[in-house]
Amino acid sequence: MNRRAFARNLIGAGIGAAALGQQPLLNAKGVRNPGAKVQDVPFKLSVMLWTVFRDLPFERRLEKVAEAGYRNVELVGEYEKWSPADFDRANAKRKELAISFDATAGLKHSLCNPGQRDALLAELRAALVPMEKIGCPSIIILSGDVVPTLSREIQHQSCIDGLKAGADLVADKKIHGEPVQILLENIDPEENPKYYLTSVAEGFEIIKAVNRPQVQFLYDFFHEQISEGNLIEKLEKNIEHVALVHVADVPGRHEPGTGEINYESIFRKLFELKYRGMVAMEFLPTSDPVGKLRAAREMTMNAGGK
Repeated sequence: MNRRAFARNLIGAGIGAAALGQQPLLNAKGVRNPGAKVQDVPFKLSVMLWTVFRDLPFERRLEKVAEAGYRNVELVGEYEKWSPADFDRANAKRKELAISFDATAGLKHSLCNPGQRDALLAELRAALVPMEKIGCPSIIILSGDVVPTLSREIQHQSCIDGLKAGADLVADKKIHGEPVQILLENIDPEENPKYYLTSVAEGFEIIKAVNRPQVQFLYDFFHEQISEGNLIEKLEKNIEHVALVHVADVPGRHEPGTGEINYESIFRKLFELKYRGMVAMEFLPTSDPVGKLRAAREMTMNAGGK
């Protein structure tokens, strides 16, 4: 059986949870079993909201995520133009559905450009206000584009210095009972040929140099497969610095099992490494989003059975 067929069949068979000695999350019709619990999954799961249900109102999008069996959601500044009433409705809905916003993104200033440092920190400081309103404790930060007039060494050090300054800014701050974290993300050069941090290896060098608990790495498997590959070895060597991973297959940014990344092996490795961070689905579903999100969830549930 190939990976694609395996992923399709997991929902009907319920073998993922069975392999862990637990009740399947979903029955043969894809409906949540009453006795199944969120902790049946070996690590926390989330959905990056920009990839799914984009034509629906925000509260309805949260309902669809919950229907797929997820209780965490990641944002990209969808709240930037919200009114107080919009925040009230979003918070009421997330509480009704027992959903948490685990991370957000959307800062626009550059980390690798020291000339934008003050503006970036001001932007980070401002972002803490809506993060507090929606109970979101983590923010994703991008390196920014290469500065042609500066050497790689200067830009590398600017990332380190900027993240240290960001760590100082959020030190001792908690949101929703969780310490505020800054998550550095890699982007592949095909998506953005101007982007500075295309290498996960360099990303981990930066995180280690920063050496602050508030600053961790967002390991995006989709981007790194396009950039350099060798996904699992880098995961094993640096797992203590990973707080979030993003999941999508190559090519096309579709669900696991549609392309060349062996996500069964990756999920199994995360389980073996006792990873307790977040695994966020950031894929563009090839068909019914609820069904594809459920199938991806079931694939993770099988991780501990091998």
